[in-house]
Amino acid sequence: MAPDNSITEKARKIKLLIMDVDGVLTDGRIILGNNGDEFKVFDVKDGFAIRMAQRVGLKTAIITARNTKIVEMRAKELEITAVYQNALVKAEAYLKLMADFQLQHEEAAYLGDDLIDLPVMLQVGLAITVPEAVEDVKQRAHYITRHSAGRGAVREAVELILKAQDLWGKATERYFIKQNS
Repeated sequence: MAPDNSITEKARKIKLLIMDVDGVLTDGRIILGNNGDEFKVFDVKDGFAIRMAQRVGLKTAIITARNTKIVEMRAKELEITAVYQNALVKAEAYLKLMADFQLQHEEAAYLGDDLIDLPVMLQVGLAITVPEAVEDVKQRAHYITRHSAGRGAVREAVELILKAQDLWGKATERYFIKQNS
């Protein structure tokens, strides 16, 4: 099912994709080992989509209330532009991002899943959530992904934005073999 025209119009304006981590980039579960080690599972397709988005000029950021080395490592690996951890008031980090990048609200998209994400989701041009999100978030999101958190939801959001901006072909062109005629 294709997004409706109003979602496509919102997606056309996006220059910055901001993501929560737990419940968006991961399935929301936190696995603790016997030694207190924390583990998270990330979807490789989400990471690949983030890299494709960056290749065509979309800036990326993370705002998360938790603070873990795992997020720092994943963000570095994906070359995510800005990372705000321990952001208990996510709207503060969001406003700093907008000022740093000199963007308007309608130029930002945010993927969140819980009440702590709402203050940002209510300000951005495109608020996206996942099927597992709490009901209050789903009711206020512009778009709910078909894919689950930590299972391709970010990839779906990236595709939505890049296709709306006619950048999907540019982002993927290197993966298609050109036929000689």
